[in-house]
Amino acid sequence: MTSEPTTLTVYVAGELDYDTGDDLVATFADHLGRHPGPREVRLDFRHLTWIDSAGLAALLMIHRRAGAVGAGLRLDNRPGFLDARLRLTHVFEHLVGPGDFSGTGGRSGRFSDTGAPGADGDVTRLGVT
Repeated sequence: MTSEPTTLTVYVAGELDYDTGDDLVATFADHLGRHPGPREVRLDFRHLTWIDSAGLAALLMIHRRAGAVGAGLRLDNRPGFLDARLRLTHVFEHLVGPGDFSGTGGRSGRFSDTGAPGADGDVTRLGVT
């Protein structure tokens, strides 16, 4: 986690799930309590390996808490499987914004709205084994 006067960046690595989601929300809330005033919160997912419904709930809680203090939320470096889950659960536009593809860094192999694998054919990002 890094904090600048107006930006808080949280680096999310590994699995964001039932076992870790509450810890992420608590850490975020604790930081906001000690360092109020960020105008922007950035979650960096470059090292995210998995997310489940509890992880998605954690993202929604962080979105709500960021909004409550007047901070915008950005989801950076989103892996394809995260975008697929956000779309599948119909929260992509709520958390990311309509048509925002910047979180993927412009990589090819994006998922379609139907949750189909990317152009590279990799279905593992969908959690399919």
